[in-house]
Amino acid sequence: MAFGEKDETLQAHRNSYKTTCVSVALALIIVLFPNKRTLFMRKTDTDVKEIIQQVQKILRTPQMVYFVQTIYGVNLRMVTESATEVSTNLSTDIKGTSQLLGIGSKSSLTGKHFDVIFTDDIVNLQDRISRAERDRTKTVYQELLNIINPDGKIYNTGTPWHKDDAFSVMPEPVKYDCYQTGILTNEQIEEKRSSMAPSLFAANYELRHVASEDVIFVSPKVGGDPAMVEQGTCHIDAAYGGEDYTAFTIVRKVGGVHYVLGKLWHKAVDAVEDDCVLLRKEFLCGKIYCEDNADKGYLAKSLRNKGERVVTYHESENKYMKIVTYLKGAWDSVVFVEGTDSEYIDQICDYNENAEHDDAPDSLASLVRILRNRSDTGNDTYKSIYGGVYR
Repeated sequence: MAFGEKDETLQAHRNSYKTTCVSVALALIIVLFPNKRTLFMRKTDTDVKEIIQQVQKILRTPQMVYFVQTIYGVNLRMVTESATEVSTNLSTDIKGTSQLLGIGSKSSLTGKHFDVIFTDDIVNLQDRISRAERDRTKTVYQELLNIINPDGKIYNTGTPWHKDDAFSVMPEPVKYDCYQTGILTNEQIEEKRSSMAPSLFAANYELRHVASEDVIFVSPKVGGDPAMVEQGTCHIDAAYGGEDYTAFTIVRKVGGVHYVLGKLWHKAVDAVEDDCVLLRKEFLCGKIYCEDNADKGYLAKSLRNKGERVVTYHESENKYMKIVTYLKGAWDSVVFVEGTDSEYIDQICDYNENAEHDDAPDSLASLVRILRNRSDTGNDTYKSIYGGVYR
């Protein structure tokens, strides 16, 4: 941490002394590289203060005082010693800036520049449960890349919480899980495991991502031949702004197997409507189904103006019940063909009643229901027994 020359990331389990190591490294940098300016960042300002205080205590130890006397021939003295800053009489920087500055991740970085940056636990539980927080943290990290001096380095430490958290934009981490360090006994590991939800234990101690324990869909079958969805049926679950996704699904049922091609965009449907039409044409599919609850038929009208055959329905079934009834019932027969977006599959596998996003499972469940309840006569005007009049 003190002598490395490139950006690095360290992930280690809880109670593995990551932050303690960072505190020692910060003290060493102050003593051995006194003219370097260092930034220490944690999630909140309150989190920062305890570490800055710990660095100050390390600098006051007889060992550090001895090191400074031996190396420089002077007595170590604090010039700046506050809840967020540390500077000593070793610095000869004419700018007069502090050797160490600690800030929370929501603090302003405008106009600041540093030789060394440490981030410690800037990813936490908030990032697990909130996509907005994950995006905010990633934006903060990307801003750090702009304020580090050209020959500087960023060292990141922490514990992963979500597959798409800020660690996804950091250098590939070196990992130390609870089985590697020897810090926790087998009994302590089992005690930790029994005291928390499986998903949290996996994140905090095994450094791996698992969906919440109340997920419904596991072990997706992936890798089917894309040709198997040709001449299938299409469905669009449309987004109209905000945090929602637009999901496009093609399903062809062959011999009891649901072959699925799924696409997912974090965009409003207007932006990807032409993509959906191209996919429909590429796979020689027939009709496109979409509900008219939110837009009063606007999407259907737009698609029909493009020459598409569209069937609309008014959704009246509870979304969760629809997904667990139809998609769960068909899950063992679902095969995702090559070309399906990994995000589409992930959103289904992460789904539960409290899921942040449900566009992909809703689209697929709707199409499974449509295929199951489709009129034997081929007439597209009929009433579903579970909700929806199709026209």
